[in-house]
Amino acid sequence: MDTPLNTVAVIGLGTMGTGIAEVLVRAGREVIGIDISEAAAVQAVTSIEASTERAVRREHLTEGERQSALARLRTFTDLSAAADADLVIEVAPESYEIKQQIVRELDGVVRPETIIATGTNALSVTRLAAESARPERVLGLHFFNPAPAMKLVEVVSSVLTAPAAVAAVTDLAYALGKEPVAVGDRPGFVADGLLFGYLNQAAAMYEAKYASREDIDAAMKLGCGLPMGPLALLDLIGVDTARTVLDAMYTESNDRLHAPAPILKQLSEAGLTGRKAGRGFYSYEEPGSSVVVRDALSPLDSGQRIGGREIRSVGVAGSGTMASGIAEVFAKAGYDVVLAARSEEKAEKAKARIAKSLSRSVEKGRMTAETAAKTLDRIAPAGSYDAFSDVDLALEAVAEDLEIKQQLFAAFDKVCKPGAILATTTSSLPVVACARATSRPGDVIGMHFFNPAPAMKLVEVVRTVLTTDEVHATVREVCATIKKHPVDCGDRAGFIVNALLFPYLNNAIKMVEEHYATLDDIDAAMKLGGGYPMGPFELLDVVGLDVSLAIEKVLHSEFRDPGLAPAPLLEHLVAAGCLGRKTGRGFREYARR
Repeated sequence: MDTPLNTVAVIGLGTMGTGIAEVLVRAGREVIGIDISEAAAVQAVTSIEASTERAVRREHLTEGERQSALARLRTFTDLSAAADADLVIEVAPESYEIKQQIVRELDGVVRPETIIATGTNALSVTRLAAESARPERVLGLHFFNPAPAMKLVEVVSSVLTAPAAVAAVTDLAYALGKEPVAVGDRPGFVADGLLFGYLNQAAAMYEAKYASREDIDAAMKLGCGLPMGPLALLDLIGVDTARTVLDAMYTESNDRLHAPAPILKQLSEAGLTGRKAGRGFYSYEEPGSSVVVRDALSPLDSGQRIGGREIRSVGVAGSGTMASGIAEVFAKAGYDVVLAARSEEKAEKAKARIAKSLSRSVEKGRMTAETAAKTLDRIAPAGSYDAFSDVDLALEAVAEDLEIKQQLFAAFDKVCKPGAILATTTSSLPVVACARATSRPGDVIGMHFFNPAPAMKLVEVVRTVLTTDEVHATVREVCATIKKHPVDCGDRAGFIVNALLFPYLNNAIKMVEEHYATLDDIDAAMKLGGGYPMGPFELLDVVGLDVSLAIEKVLHSEFRDPGLAPAPLLEHLVAAGCLGRKTGRGFREYARR
């Protein structure tokens, strides 16, 4: 099997098939495009013509290269056209019956040495291979949408696949400028196996009316640096496609986290399958459009919200990175800030940390030296919480320990004036437990900033069943003043971001435990295939494995779902003191500073 795979047949000329065909012709391969619909074949050619024309305008191709690429594409409506192909890639609809029929018919069409690749991301490659007279030539080749832009290609082997076939398509993927990742045959493979569990939980979160679709999507984009929110991504992928993938994953795993959220079935059966239908979780200008339009679920304009209290001064309790970062944010926005710690010395050190941060901003041209000096002058360090007696908003950013926070809120209650808002930055503890430590629980709310606070735009605004509307409205107004994006969520473990992020991280660890894929392949798959700024293991080591384990335990305790139980490997690493970058070793080893 030394064939260089020069001639490739692509069966199914929808969006994905057209994208793959374009990648191939631009890389110098002869492409035989096949679709039972003549209109689809014509549309594929038109799309590639338009795409390559844009590439010429952007100087990514010359006109001569474009004409040569277009000349390498021929389209047909019959499978017999694949007879001369060295490789066949089928990207037909995600149906066993359709794909099995194609594989069986290809046996009578292609040469014995021709490789047959399925583009499925949900169906069993092994089961499809078993339908072929030459199962050793059948494998999975999973491109990501849009194929011309996305670098990841998952090369999927079954127990029947010949190593030479895997090597040939892997070489082709490299030649196409892609990053191939070798994976075994299970629904979702690596990238979608992790991605769709996360998308499913986001759909369930929305269905439970825990948070709005806009807030869920904004939280994951701003809190995790993702290119698209989960519900918008479901609309792009297709709600029906997501349901099919999740059904296949659940059939294999029996993990409740993979059981499709009922809303996916409801939307699918109503024909509200996302962008392609013009409506899914969002409404679009027209079918196929990416332009979201207002509908009955769109949020009210901010001008229609209830008014809040006036906030002029802010007290920040704590002396760590988060406390100093939050104090910097408020001081930059013009608030007078009291930065209080357990001692005057700790408070002074926290202010010195802010001074360094402001100096870096001046050096980078982000602010003038005069502005930095004025910002720093607004921060008054204090060694006692008595200094909060006149603040309008008291916010704690101390250790993530409920007993410590409750003691602090009891102190706030005694010191702070009537009408002051009391806020916690907890990421995992119950806000209401802090509220109950005071005599004014209606004035208590969660303001979960993300690290580093000066850079991260997101604040999760967490109201308890006791928080008043006025307090909630005030905090949203404050977020606007400090140029942060507030998202509303209720008082339950993980809020939005951690409740969606950490089960995904936990599932990545389970993949490694099961020897399904390596750390490097999983990280590469999620960065290249999912658009994540960091792979899950990079992120775990940055966050800290002890912190991650604590959050996993809180989520498991709150929701009692077996699928949320912390992966044993995570517990073992924490027990061994391997906590990530801060200790020099976590999932990977790091040079000591």
